[in-house]
Amino acid sequence: EVQVDELQRLLAGMEKEHRSLLLKMKEGEAELARLRSVEGDKLAEQDRSAQLEKEVAMLREKIHHLDDMLKSQQRKVRQMIEQLQNSKTVIQAKDAVIQELKERVAYLEAENLEMHDRIEHLIEKQVSRGGHSSRVRSKSEYVSRYVGSTLTGPKPLPLIRVVET
Repeated sequence: EVQVDELQRLLAGMEKEHRSLLLKMKEGEAELARLRSVEGDKLAEQDRSAQLEKEVAMLREKIHHLDDMLKSQQRKVRQMIEQLQNSKTVIQAKDAVIQELKERVAYLEAENLEMHDRIEHLIEKQVSRGGHSSRVRSKSEYVSRYVGSTLTGPKPLPLIRVVET
């Protein structure tokens, strides 16, 4: 009987230990599942982080490329503006030369008209010796009349400026 009691007591102790071990095992499995979940989340976060780093690197490269293209376009625009301004300067210089030539032509035409008037006057004097006198116009009257009606000064062309950002 003592042995049976002893065995029952040992058996009850074993059952108690068995239950506590089962409880510890379930707690361990739950902790292991939680750790695996946390570790899986960490791996997912690491994968996402690596993916984002790749995207950032790719975007930086695109930005660098676009910056290079922008600088190139700005250089081209500056060169085109410089060429345009040079062309405007050349055009203004040619307009000034044209204006000067127009003034010369007007002066020479006025001089020519004056000479014609003088010749006509001399011819009239020779033909009618003391008949009626016609008034001889001065060169300045011809020039002022002709130049005033034909000349318009060239307008200055606007300058274009580029501000680099």
